[in-house]
Amino acid sequence: MSTRTLIRGGLVITAAEELHADVLIEDGRIAALAARGTQAAAAWSADRVIDASDKYVIPGGVDAHTHMELPFGGTFASDSFETGTRAAAWGGTTTIVDFAVQTVGRALREGLDAWYAKADGKCAVDYAFHMILSDVNDRTLKEMDLLVEEGITSFKLFMAYPGVFYSDDGQILRAMQRSAANGGLIMMHAENGIAIDVLVEQALQRGETDPRYHGEVRKVLLEAEATHRAIQLARVAGAPLYVVHVSAEEAVAELAAARDKGLDVFGETCPQYLFLSTDNLAEPDFEGAKYVCSTPLRPREHQAALWRGLRTNDLQVVSTDHCPFCFTGQKELGRGDFSKIPNGLPGVENRMDLLHQAVLDGHITRRRWIEIACATPARMFGLYPQKGTIAPGADADVVIYDPGAPQTISAATHHMNVDYSAYEGKQVTGRVETVLSRGETVIEQREFTGRAGHGRYTPRATCQYLS
Repeated sequence: MSTRTLIRGGLVITAAEELHADVLIEDGRIAALAARGTQAAAAWSADRVIDASDKYVIPGGVDAHTHMELPFGGTFASDSFETGTRAAAWGGTTTIVDFAVQTVGRALREGLDAWYAKADGKCAVDYAFHMILSDVNDRTLKEMDLLVEEGITSFKLFMAYPGVFYSDDGQILRAMQRSAANGGLIMMHAENGIAIDVLVEQALQRGETDPRYHGEVRKVLLEAEATHRAIQLARVAGAPLYVVHVSAEEAVAELAAARDKGLDVFGETCPQYLFLSTDNLAEPDFEGAKYVCSTPLRPREHQAALWRGLRTNDLQVVSTDHCPFCFTGQKELGRGDFSKIPNGLPGVENRMDLLHQAVLDGHITRRRWIEIACATPARMFGLYPQKGTIAPGADADVVIYDPGAPQTISAATHHMNVDYSAYEGKQVTGRVETVLSRGETVIEQREFTGRAGHGRYTPRATCQYLS
């Protein structure tokens, strides 16, 4: 039976335009938009009418970098696909792209099937997968082709974490060559892990065990060097490259130089690098452990370069790298040895609000907010225009956003399954009011009305920025 929803009276904001318009939704998709007060809008009728007066009507966020239930450092990320996607919905994100993990010595298919099983029937919003390549060899290179055909069109490699996820330059080159042929996109964790491990060992030998040393050993120059090396390998392979969680001014400069040459090189940063710093890592009484992630938080002066990169499009996407570990019992594994602190921060619920605050603070425009959080990640990972915009034919993933509502970010009120907030006490203006996923209400007037299993697996096309 056909169902129609009408959203009246709001300011529709997409990456391309802002329009006072009514939005008609039919059978889970955007059916039409009409400027407010026009005959077309006045003639519409619907089973349900949502009043968006004085509110923004924006596309649901696309978070292209999450890690639900990720095994890491002898423990697991504390959000399941059920709790993590529910928290995403609370924060106005209606699609996540998570990472399936290949175990060394095992097939890509085995890892992918394990992640299908983790997520199936659990998600409150739609989801897709990237594939982490931990073991590049002839067999897994052939598997890459098969995965691209079934909608897993991006592959993450690590220049960090020797003995866990690390790939050497030869393996990286081979994977890039394969992606150049099959249309896949290589995502790179760009840090010189071999050199970092030397610095970690030396720091611990000196008795430098506190969380702040995590930031000191993972040098800015070792992120910049790895970013440069990844770009050159991609040039040799003739492949596109997407560098994840860029945190440092010098790494942004490498991306900008590559893009100035016309190369298909893209960069992502995360809210933690835009709003937090090494000051947080240095918090006393082991509190700094809450902020241990990789790439690490940088000195505050790097933030200006990241914001500038977002404005100039040298950085295109803001994702969260949501990978939460509870302070009690998980982050505490690294007491006395910072290298044993599980790497990761919670943030899937906070991204849209923090970026709206950035609009108010003058860092970005409203349309750029939607571009870096919705439209570009959807295009980058082959989900557009099904996701990332409000246009006829798109999935009705729609957020009614109250731009004037004040809120204080806190673990006491968030919905992520983690016992602290990385932004505890931060006051922001703007808040999600109602969220629709494929036309179905999952948040209504600040009440969760969704359900586990509503979210669908969404196969992806290849990167839409490549000719």
